[in-house]
Amino acid sequence: MIELLKALLFGIVEGITEWLPISSTGHLILLDEFIKLDASEDFKEMFDVVIQLGAILAVVVIYWKKLWPFGKKSNPKPMAQSGFGANVKKDVLQMWCKVIVACLPAAVVGLLFDDWFNAHFYNAWVVAIMLILFGIAFIVIEHWNCHRKISAKMNSIASLKYNTVFWIGMFQLIAAIFPGTSRSGATIVGALLIGVSRTTAAEFTFFLAIPVMFGASLLKIVKFGFSFTGMEFAILLVGMVSAFFVSILVIRFLMNYIKKHDFTVFGWYRIVIGILVLICGAVGIIG
Repeated sequence: MIELLKALLFGIVEGITEWLPISSTGHLILLDEFIKLDASEDFKEMFDVVIQLGAILAVVVIYWKKLWPFGKKSNPKPMAQSGFGANVKKDVLQMWCKVIVACLPAAVVGLLFDDWFNAHFYNAWVVAIMLILFGIAFIVIEHWNCHRKISAKMNSIASLKYNTVFWIGMFQLIAAIFPGTSRSGATIVGALLIGVSRTTAAEFTFFLAIPVMFGASLLKIVKFGFSFTGMEFAILLVGMVSAFFVSILVIRFLMNYIKKHDFTVFGWYRIVIGILVLICGAVGIIG
């Protein structure tokens, strides 16, 4: 029962931090410094990634109509006027093509160097540094945006060009390498720099997470193997389910929040947490 309660807590933290630009992987690593699952290191490494599937399913549920590319109803832009093409939503298909292009940098580098990154960068010190650096980046970029005379040029995913989404994918690559960066934080920072509106940047980040996290989870499960014990399966399930329900609430909160506010508050949060982690590390509270 204690281990299931720990899994519940990990799932709640994942559901909150996956979508807010404050780094889910970083917070899970930090949480593990204080509350450790009674499981092998290999299982915990897999668990931290696979519970993100629960968070991803929340995106699929909320944005199903924007994600599913088939159907005649609510299809203002069919691929063709008759035949199979009439059932294909051209705008949704184009969106998925852009998502795939944005995924390429992280997919290629992740497949080649995933184990090396885990061995060298997945620790509290790297998390703290990246929390602070990207916290500063958020504050600087939002300050810069506030003083720009021209508003964001790209206010919808349809307006994003392929070279734009590729560069957003390059920013996502930073998060794939350095925990504490935040996948959503890196892609949003990159999108804002390029001239994408906050709402569009956040929404594209949600969609981009679907193939990225499905792929990362599959990779971790294959490496771990499918021979779960009953308790390991229960821990994984509790973490995923709690991440799913919390993510539903957090995604809706964030999309409403950024309609009236910027990301500066998340920048300050990242800096404060990063400094606290450095202090804890310096006095030996965490390793």
